[in-house]
Amino acid sequence: MTNSFTKEISKVPEPTLRRLPWYLAFVKLLKGKGEAFVSSTQIAKEINVDASQVAKDLSFVNISGKTRVGYEIDTLINVLEQFLGFTAQHKAFLFGVGSLGGSLLQDSGLKQYGLDIVAGFDIRKEMAGKIINGIPVYHVSDFPQKQKEHNVIIGVITVPVEKAQEVTEQIIAGGIKALWNFTPFRIRVPEGIVVQNTSMYAHLAVMFNRLNSVIHE
Repeated sequence: MTNSFTKEISKVPEPTLRRLPWYLAFVKLLKGKGEAFVSSTQIAKEINVDASQVAKDLSFVNISGKTRVGYEIDTLINVLEQFLGFTAQHKAFLFGVGSLGGSLLQDSGLKQYGLDIVAGFDIRKEMAGKIINGIPVYHVSDFPQKQKEHNVIIGVITVPVEKAQEVTEQIIAGGIKALWNFTPFRIRVPEGIVVQNTSMYAHLAVMFNRLNSVIHE
């Protein structure tokens, strides 16, 4: 059944959803400096977008600013965190405990933003039994049993590219409903499965392309 939060968040354009965490990070910095209010103009200047765009983005969130004062920072932080789902803890399994996967297990910041990776899985038998940042690592064959114990619906995929589709199908069959895919392979999933692709290589290509343009100006 679709809840009201899902309906609300699904109406928000993806570019807006990408910007809101940047607004949140900046506002938290202001709070750390003792500021109590922030204007859309301040946010726009820091994030390098138009103030009208900031106001439009925040119109999707249940908050309103005060004339000539702006938004109350504490309220804005709370509302943004709730709206983005950062206040709730979402359990996740990570598949592929290599260099990238191991780094994500070490990243305690993910839990602060609502992603609680409770276990890692790897095809290498020598990885089974390891503990990384307090998170246990199991052989991938243990996934069905651990899924029964934790009932996880989010999978983080950091496996080698040639294993991406195979692992995807395996974990979807085991009950995973949302995938955070770090491989450069565009995995194929059935309807109703949420996929977020995060390819560092794609962003690296964009940076190289932009750098090349600057160098040859």
